Amino acid sequence: MTQVTERGTSLPTPPRAPVRRRSPAAAACVVGGAVAAVLGLGFLAVLVIVLWISSPYPDSGPGGALHLAAGLWLLAHGTDLVRYETLSGVPAPVGLTPLLLVALPALLIRRAARLGSAAQEDRGAEPLPAAVVFSAVLCGYLGVGALAVVYAAAGPMPADPLSAAWHLPVVAALAAAGGVWESRGRPLGRLAGPLPGRLTRPRYALALRAGAGGVLVLLGGGALLVSASLAWHGAEVQGSFAALTGVWSGRFAVLLLALALIPNAVVWGASYSLGPGFALGTAATATPLGFGGSPALPGFPLLAALPAAGPGTPLTWAVGAVPVVAGLAVGWFAVRRAREVSYGETALTAALGALVCALLTTALAAASAGPLGARELAVFGPVWWQTGGAALGWTLLLAVPLAVTVHAWRNRPARGLAGEGSGDGWHDSGVREVRWAALRRAAGTLIPDFSGTPSEGDGPHPARSSKEGPKEGPEQGREQGPESGVRPAPAPPKRPVLVMPGLKLDLTPIPLPALPAEPPPETAVAPATEALVAAAGALVAAAGAPLAAPPAPLLPPVTGVRVLTRRKPPEGTDAGPETDPGQARRDPGEATY
Repeated sequence: MTQVTERGTSLPTPPRAPVRRRSPAAAACVVGGAVAAVLGLGFLAVLVIVLWISSPYPDSGPGGALHLAAGLWLLAHGTDLVRYETLSGVPAPVGLTPLLLVALPALLIRRAARLGSAAQEDRGAEPLPAAVVFSAVLCGYLGVGALAVVYAAAGPMPADPLSAAWHLPVVAALAAAGGVWESRGRPLGRLAGPLPGRLTRPRYALALRAGAGGVLVLLGGGALLVSASLAWHGAEVQGSFAALTGVWSGRFAVLLLALALIPNAVVWGASYSLGPGFALGTAATATPLGFGGSPALPGFPLLAALPAAGPGTPLTWAVGAVPVVAGLAVGWFAVRRAREVSYGETALTAALGALVCALLTTALAAASAGPLGARELAVFGPVWWQTGGAALGWTLLLAVPLAVTVHAWRNRPARGLAGEGSGDGWHDSGVREVRWAALRRAAGTLIPDFSGTPSEGDGPHPARSSKEGPKEGPEQGREQGPESGVRPAPAPPKRPVLVMPGLKLDLTPIPLPALPAEPPPETAVAPATEALVAAAGALVAAAGAPLAAPPAPLLPPVTGVRVLTRRKPPEGTDAGPETDPGQARRDPGEATY
């Protein structure tokens, strides 16, 4: 539709905005997600092929090794594998995921999402929306994951399709969301509005930091427990390691598997210190109070470091110090240093930090556990809801009181100020005034005295006259004399001042002699000036000319200029009135006037 004016002329059509073509950038993000999946698969494939080549008794060809690599890549995402070759003939699920393997796909997906978000900014174009980058990277990664599930189905340990259908997208989505969030500058918006009632909104950043601090303390305690147990049962660990295989390639494979399961052992140690412990099958549970039941354990180095069967000892009860320190850490990090924060807000922030710590501990416990078989080993590892409940109880019970106590201590009223109760004569307010007066008298005119009456030319100070009383001085003394009926103020008594232990000074005011009054600047004339004026008057009187003031210069005085005299031209030369023969011999930088 054409727009016209009142005269019938058409208005110019505004230019259309350029169409934003985002399809190439989105396609690049899809390719980045697919490349991240291929890199993870390739790393595990190379590792498995190397172990297969070095093994003296390979069970299958290179195709079987590649199928096993695809199954391990799916296991790294939490997918359950199915083992069909069992002694009973019943398929046994393998769902215990080594947490160290999860780090590989998570880092690759996060890197792909971060690079996809920053690619457009590097080219100077408008960056893609976060939802577009997230969806594109996720589509590329899940496409390769679907192919890996189909390829692993023909191997010795295929993946469970139902388990892969939800484990693979969840891990990929969390990692991709983390990469997009990091590329956007890690924003933390308001998680919720103000709460109703008298409760104030907590500090969510402090709560997240406090919860993360509690989880780190729990994991650190679990790592300490695992290290101490491995060192205590060193002989059993070494014997189980040597009993599994006798070739170096097999021992290297067992060592890699043990290293991949160390994060799981750390989480199990944290759950053990919290109280619920961890299950070793359906008939055995290890807790600080005791290790009972008949566990059906396979021979593995990490399982050889378990505590001895039987009731608990004071050494096992001492692991309760780990959750105590974690709860104190949550309460310490939940306190803000600002003084305007209320006690209710501090307590609510500590409670929210305890909840964050419990949620993270629950997620770690659920990720570190899994089945290793169909019957006795169907439950292996900590129970997630028991571990999370214990973490919430420990931290909430200790964090809130400590946070309120620390908040009260940091915001306590200041003590030891000037006045009574200080107990320090050197910093007493009266002693400071006496010392300052003595220093001012000793310095003379270097330090002006602002406490006396103003000078004659100065008017009364409005602030001083309104806030302070009458000042001491000669005029004030006349007003307060006997005629006025007001008693004069008594002289300040002598007071010795303690300079240092064992040394006292008597700082009684010393009278200073009065200085003669100076004549005003208009009438004061220097003697040298009077002599010059008299000599000039005598010379003028002798010449008979009246004394007059010298004329003011037409131009300001010039300094730094060299003056050259004008020379008379030699006879016989025809030089005009403006010709200067000395101009040729003059330096170009010299000035003449």
